[in-house]
Amino acid sequence: MKSLNLALTSLKKWMSATKAKLPQIALLSSAEIVPEPLGLVLIRSCWNFPFGLSLEPLIGAIAAGNTVVLKPSELSLACSSLLATALPTYLDTKAIKVIEGGPDVGEQVLQHRWDKIFFTGSARVGLPAAAKHLTPVTLELGGKCPAVVDSFSSSWDKEVAVKRVLAGKYGTCGGQACIAIDYILVERKFTNTLVKLLEVWIEKMFGENPKGSNSIARIINRQHFSRLENLLINPRVTDSIVNGGKMDEDNLFIEPTILVDPPLETAIMKEEIFGPLLPIITLEKIEDRVNFINSRPKPLAIYAFTKNRTLQRRIISETSSGSITLQRCNYTSNIC
Repeated sequence: MKSLNLALTSLKKWMSATKAKLPQIALLSSAEIVPEPLGLVLIRSCWNFPFGLSLEPLIGAIAAGNTVVLKPSELSLACSSLLATALPTYLDTKAIKVIEGGPDVGEQVLQHRWDKIFFTGSARVGLPAAAKHLTPVTLELGGKCPAVVDSFSSSWDKEVAVKRVLAGKYGTCGGQACIAIDYILVERKFTNTLVKLLEVWIEKMFGENPKGSNSIARIINRQHFSRLENLLINPRVTDSIVNGGKMDEDNLFIEPTILVDPPLETAIMKEEIFGPLLPIITLEKIEDRVNFINSRPKPLAIYAFTKNRTLQRRIISETSSGSITLQRCNYTSNIC
C-alpha cells in the first residue's frame, strides 16, 4: 500500500517536465527534461515473495506510463492463479497482461524484445536475455548474506541478537529468501555461547520437534530439497553439524541446522544456501570479519549485531553490499 500511495501522491510531480541547465553557448535558448514511458515492460517474479515482487514493480511500471506483461513463478501456482484472475478483473487488460506457465513459457517470453525487464532469478538467465536486445534490466538476485554477531557483555543483548538472527534466517520461507542470513561470523571465544543460545531459541520458536511446527516453511520442491541435501553430502560438512540436520524428503522438510566451521572451499560456503542451513564461521579477532566479507563476492545484505561503534563504522565504510542493517534484519523489524 505504501508504494501505491506514493505513486498516487507523486504521479503529477513525476510526470512534470523540469528545466535543464544549458551551457553559456546556448544562453538565449531554453530546455527541459520531459519524462516519457519506456514502453513495454516484462516482470518475471518469484515464488517466495509472489505478491510483493509482482505488484511492487507493477505499480512502478504503470505509474511511469508503461504497459506490462507479468509472468509469475510457476512454483507458487495458487498465487500465480490469483494474480492471473484478479488483475484482469480490476485493471485495464489493454495495459496489463498476466502470462502463466512453466519454465518453457518463462524462457519463451525472454526471447522477445522488451523495453525494460524486471527479473527475479539467476544472473545466468536474466543477463543474456537482456543483453540480446540491449534491454534495460533490473535484476533482483541473491547472494551470501553474512551476519556479524558480537560477543555482547549483556545477556539480554545476546538473547535479542540471537532471536533476530533466527528470525532473519527462518522467519520468512525457512531461509528461502535472497536476503535471509546465509552464515554467521563470530569470534571464536564466543562460539559455544552462541551455539547454546541458538539451540535454546530454536526449540522455543519451533518446539522440540520442528517438523510438527507450523512456524517453519517446507522446501519449495524436490529439486531444491536435493540441492540442499547435496550441500551436506561432503563428510567434512556433515561433521560440522552441531544441531539439527534431520531431513524428510516426502514432506520436503529440513530441520533448522547449525554448522560450525564447515570447510570454506566446500559448496555450502561458496553457493547461496537458500534454505534452513546456518553455518557459523569462527574468527580469532573481531577485525577479521571485515576482511572475511571483503574476500568474497559482494553480498546482497550485511547484518551487524554489535554495539561496538568502531566495528560498525568499519563495516559501513570498508565493505560493499546492497544494504547494511544494524541490530536487526531487513524484514524482521516487527517480529522481535
